Formats: sequence, structure tokens, C-alpha cells
Amino acid sequence: MKKEQGWNTNTEICVNLKTKLCNDKVMKAGKRYRGVLMKDVECEDYGYEEHMTFTETQSQPVRRNPHIFAGRCINVNQATDGTLYPTFNRPHFTSDFTFQDFCRKAAEELIYVTGLVEK
Repeated sequence: MKKEQGWNTNTEICVNLKTKLCNDKVMKAGKRYRGVLMKDVECEDYGYEEHMTFTETQSQPVRRNPHIFAGRCINVNQATDGTLYPTFNRPHFTSDFTFQDFCRKAAEELIYVTGLVEK
């Protein structure tokens, strides 16, 4: 076993590998797959020295609570149960954009959003 940059590298010889893939029927050469490689219980009934299973995980994670509206002062998100809720953005105050300006702009955006949302 050779250790390179914090990784342990091994070469497994004569391995029976079962793949469980989401989209491809067989693994494609050069394509990277995300997933879990598990060394199964060693069993001589297979006729191989080792038996392993690779299970591909979802390549695109499901995005939780997406933005329905993205404003300068507020965002409106949708929870997994379908309810909407506002969040405030962190303001960058300057001499031209004060706390009072932020509050007014946030109120304007909240009023604007109420006209977009169905009851």
C-alpha cells in the first residue's frame, strides 16, 4: 500500500464487482460516478477472491426551500410542505443606504410580493 498526499492507494486484483447505477446500464470508461463502494462478505461460493458492490448515489441533490422571489432586501422561499416564508438579506449600509432605507425598501418588496402570490 502506497500513501500519496493523505490518500491510501490500493490495487485490487481479481475482484467481482457488481454495479447499481442510476442512469447508465454499465459504467462508461473515463466517466466519474458518485457513490459507495462496499466490500461484501468474503464468500468462496462466488469463485472469486473478493466481491464488491458499487451503488451510485443521486448525482443532483434535491434543492430544499428554493427562492420564489429574490429581492435586494428580502427573499421569499418555499418550504417542502409548500408554504411560503420571507427572509431578510444582510444589508450593506453606506452613507447613501441607511438602516431606514433598508426598512423602507424591505417593506416595498414585501408589498410587491403580496401582489405576486396567489391566495
